[in-house]
Amino acid sequence: MRKGVSLAELVIVAAILGIMAAIVVPFLQSRSTEAKGAVAKDHLRMFRSTIELYAAHHGDVPPGYEDNDTTNPPSGDVFREQTTEQGNYLRKMPVNPFNNLNTMLVIGKNDAFPEEPTGEYGWIYQPSERIIKIDWPGTDRHGLDYFDY
Repeated sequence: MRKGVSLAELVIVAAILGIMAAIVVPFLQSRSTEAKGAVAKDHLRMFRSTIELYAAHHGDVPPGYEDNDTTNPPSGDVFREQTTEQGNYLRKMPVNPFNNLNTMLVIGKNDAFPEEPTGEYGWIYQPSERIIKIDWPGTDRHGLDYFDY
């Protein structure tokens, strides 16, 4: 009776494990992407609620304007300060779950909102229109652009 494992048996076991991994890994990756999409939707919901609540508390002026003066140019830093430090509307600035950025591209009143996301920022915000979107290209499993969440 032999007590060891042959090289052929090891190769067969390794091949079976490789096949199983090839089946499971894409499934797990798609679940991870779905989870990121769900987090993105939730962050956008929080942002939109925060924007409306802030505006309700500040004479219909959305966050992002220095001294709540809409003649000042809007700023992501001012948005962050007004919603996290001054007003405690958010504990901290949420990160984009796809690129892990919490930076914000702020679009002025007379500037056009980008048609396509670049992924260079976490979020894109236009206070004059109260529009906030995730800055991430691609689509979810239903074919909906992340940018259109």
